[in-house]
Parts: sequence; structure tokens; C-alpha cells
Amino acid sequence: YYSFKNPNLRYPINVDGHFLTKPVPELFQTQQLLTVPFMTGINNHEGVFFFSYIFFSIQPEAAAIRDLIANEYIGSGEDRIRNRDGFTELLGDFFFTFPAIKAANAHRDAGADVYLYEYHYAPKFLQKKRPSFVKCDHADELFSVLGFCFTTTHVKLVDACPEEEEEFSRIMMSYWGNFARTGSPNGDGLVEWPKYGAEERYMSLDVKEQTSRQSLKKDRVIFVTQTLPERIRDHEENVGRSEL
Repeated sequence: YYSFKNPNLRYPINVDGHFLTKPVPELFQTQQLLTVPFMTGINNHEGVFFFSYIFFSIQPEAAAIRDLIANEYIGSGEDRIRNRDGFTELLGDFFFTFPAIKAANAHRDAGADVYLYEYHYAPKFLQKKRPSFVKCDHADELFSVLGFCFTTTHVKLVDACPEEEEEFSRIMMSYWGNFARTGSPNGDGLVEWPKYGAEERYMSLDVKEQTSRQSLKKDRVIFVTQTLPERIRDHEENVGRSEL
């Protein structure tokens, strides 16, 4: 997907010739990937507290591109609630959703068994500390996946987890544990988690329901892979004609 030229928006990656033999886009394109089972996913509100300062550091020459993206996510900018929700969605999409889907597609196309998810639940103790508009932020899934409710070490919970959180955590630990042991998250007593294939099936994981869905954030993916590149090309052609 489109990547900004601003170095502040890129993680430093070292192509060392051993662990990473070529740039990742080239490895994805040529399908030079290990075809081991692969699980990846996102939380449904990744961009709330992370990276919010970075977007404003985009260099002046990218202003037109920034405006195209902003218009897609927040429109005119007159609705303050839409501004807030659109901006946090934008950050989550560009830093997490689109890279996750790109990685899932690459591994699927290389022949690996791929399992994709969108995670929806933030623990109650976190919900109490946050604004009401915050959903499941970055890393919130770790509490359920790692069995935080069942800790018996020096870490002490102020309040016991609600029963539904304990049950949800057992389900998540089962999915992740099964995947670690067998290469598939599926097992007895669990809702069937389909492989991510041509139909782009993924698992929606929430405390009330775990269900299979199709084409994660399809409209946004179409925007960033098709609509945005087309508009960028049109913009660059218009700039070129005006300079002539």
C-alpha cells in the first residue's frame, strides 16, 4: 500500500542478508516466504492513543495526498465527532489494518495457511479508565490471550474479572494455544475459524460472539489500493500540466 516518504512514518528495517535477505515488498511480491501457518490481525480501534502526533509531521509536498486521505475519513471537517473517529480510524488503518491485510495476502498467495482476525473487546478495568468512545485499542487483546484474569503470580488484580471475561479469555487462550501447537486455532468447543483464502474470511472476536466474516474493511482497502493511487496519479498529471 501507499507509503509516505517521510522517514518519521517508517520503522528502521535492516536488510542484513541473513534474517532479512531482501526488502519486504520484494519478498512479498516474489512470494519468497516461509509457508508455515501464519496468524495475524488487528483490534478494532488501534489508533486511539498511539501515533496521533506523527500524522502532522507529513512534509509539505505530501499535503495534497494528506487532503485526499483526510477527505475520505473525515469529509469536510465540520463534524467534530466524525473528525475524532475518522482520525483514529485512519491511524489504525494505515499503521495496522492495511499492513496486516497485505501480509495476510502475501502469505496466502505463497501457499501458507493464514488465519486473520479482528478483535473487539477491551477488559472492563480498561474501559473504566477511558473515554466512552474508545473501543479496543492497540494491545488490548493481550489481557485475554495471555490469561490475565487467572494470574497467580506477584501481579494482583484489584477486582476479579467478570465471569464473561474469564470465559472469553479461555476461548482466546484455546485459539492461540491450538495455533501454537498445531498450526490451526481450531479445536473442540470453539467456533470454526476458517482459513483466509480467496474469499478473505476472517474471524471477528468479541466477548459475546465469535463469528466468521468476509473481507475485513473492504471499502477502506479499495480506497487505499485503488482509489487513492488513481487520484494521486491524476493530481501528479495535473501538476505536471500546470508547470508546463
